Amino acid sequence: MQSEVITIRTGSRPVVRDITREAEQFLAGRGDGLLHVFVPHATAGLAIIETGAGSDDDLLTALDDVLPTDERWRHRHGSPGHGRDHVLPAFVPPYATLPVLGGRLALGTWQSICLVDTNGDNTTRQVRFSFLPG
Repeated sequence: MQSEVITIRTGSRPVVRDITREAEQFLAGRGDGLLHVFVPHATAGLAIIETGAGSDDDLLTALDDVLPTDERWRHRHGSPGHGRDHVLPAFVPPYATLPVLGGRLALGTWQSICLVDTNGDNTTRQVRFSFLPG
């Protein structure tokens, strides 16, 4: 298995950041197999969604509806409402496994790999790409 960690700057506000290009760069020159993407953080996740047509903002809005930033959370360190960031990975998992054919991601037409980070307390994230040859 080949593996590599990259660092992504997510900033200080909630973001859905497309990392498909970085995954494709990691896969360059590889054959068939599986790409496993993992975010080693307790307050971030990965989503396979369409971006650029409003879906990324819709995802953040939906997360705000389901996991509001308020004082209901028992986990209270960090920014107000930070406890919801620790619940996020139960809704948006910190991993994804995707098929790779001929060194290319076998994604659907409008699908992208996105890092979802609602935690403004951490402005950078690590993402691990691991390739398991077929």
